[in-house]
Amino acid sequence: MNLVVTEPTSDVGTLRWETISDELREALTGKLAGLWGAEGDDEVFNALSGDKQQALILVVSRLRAKGLWHLIKSISNVYGEGGVGIQFNAWPIMESLLLRRKDFTRRFANHKNTSGGFYEKGRGDAVLHFLYVEETPRTWYVHFDLYSPVHSTGSAFNHLRHEFCGKIRPDWRMIRERLNT
Repeated sequence: MNLVVTEPTSDVGTLRWETISDELREALTGKLAGLWGAEGDDEVFNALSGDKQQALILVVSRLRAKGLWHLIKSISNVYGEGGVGIQFNAWPIMESLLLRRKDFTRRFANHKNTSGGFYEKGRGDAVLHFLYVEETPRTWYVHFDLYSPVHSTGSAFNHLRHEFCGKIRPDWRMIRERLNT
């Protein structure tokens, strides 16, 4: 399944709820309502800037491909240009499911201001990175890292060089390019 919108490629315009695919509308239904005080999913989606819409589409597409989208209960923030990801509330089985999966690891996945995390294994770039903070309810985040710190020595070096030391936060264009190669 490919929900990624490939046009326009420069100065991305905003999409409208009515014009996105039925599959994407179905995936987002019930997950956006309430974000920033908006009542409906359509209202939230239409209010997102183009970069956030594109980022959201990438996240939905990748999480669906990994069989994880159904664990997202509701989205509480969307990130576009300064990092491609979402903040969300998850169903209670999220952590236990990620713990049991062989395609995710806790290795190097925690940040100093979070309680825990998981890295996607098996990819050198455009990797999913889950983080959570112990609150009530638990707050979850998932974003794409440009390079994986757990895939290989080369990708770990690139992660350290570009993202850790260089403070590069990939935008949706960078992630889309790597997901499509």
